[in-house]
Amino acid sequence: FLTILGNSAVLATAVKRSSLLKSPELLTVNLAVADIGMAISMYPLAIASAWNHAWLGGDASCIYYALMGFLFGVCSMMTLCAMAVIRFLVTNSSKSNSKKITKNTVRILITFIWLYSLLWAILPLVGWGYYGPEPFGISCTIAWSKFHNSSNGFSFILSMFLLCTVLPALTIVACYLGIAWKVHKAYQEIQNINRIPNAAKLEKKLTLMAVLISVGFLSSWTPYAAASFWSIFNSSDSLQPIVTLLPCLFAKSSTAYNPFIYYIFSKTFRREIKQLQCCCGWRVRFFSTDNSAENPVSMMWSG
Repeated sequence: FLTILGNSAVLATAVKRSSLLKSPELLTVNLAVADIGMAISMYPLAIASAWNHAWLGGDASCIYYALMGFLFGVCSMMTLCAMAVIRFLVTNSSKSNSKKITKNTVRILITFIWLYSLLWAILPLVGWGYYGPEPFGISCTIAWSKFHNSSNGFSFILSMFLLCTVLPALTIVACYLGIAWKVHKAYQEIQNINRIPNAAKLEKKLTLMAVLISVGFLSSWTPYAAASFWSIFNSSDSLQPIVTLLPCLFAKSSTAYNPFIYYIFSKTFRREIKQLQCCCGWRVRFFSTDNSAENPVSMMWSG
């Protein structure tokens, strides 16, 4: 519910401000689409299986669930990687160069991200790698347990870890370390904090928001990745069901964090949320109504 409501609010505000969206903000919209897609296509089946104490639907639904999870998971990871690279380019380029990142460029990048994710998702269907149930039996994913005695599976998971996890994660870390160093040097040159331009302060806030989004995603998926990697070299029976279940649930919670981060760091997003109305015509009660005029600040990525 948090994932669907939060990311629906992100999409609603993006549609409302579509003419004002900056080109990098399209990546934020893409991330919300991936999160809400994962919640709608996967979570109801997993919840029903949990209540049933066994997987529902047989092999076909298991493959469907695993494919959707892999597709949206890789898409989210690559979107975060693209966000980090663009923030690095914007921070380390002149204003004129940063404007070269057009909406068409970002749309092409998003198309590439989806095609790349789809390619990896369908590879197990055509014979490289496998899909199967999780050890605790009420969820499905890549069949990690087959990889420690299968050269086909091992080569797939090793390639997937390098190209869909390790390389994007290292790129994200390297980009934000580079941004942090650039910001640190800029602040050293301006000794008086009161003289720091508003644009620089906004840039720092937007970068911190992007870092938190990436840290939230990586932190959520790291325990699951560790448990999965363990299954490559050891039998999955060596892990208690609870040890495999909790990382899986924690990883799925990553889809719910981002809207709260946006609400904390973005004045525009807060203002738009306050103006959203429920379908019955009542304003959302837990937000106060504030119609005071403000200069428009870009929702996520301007600066």
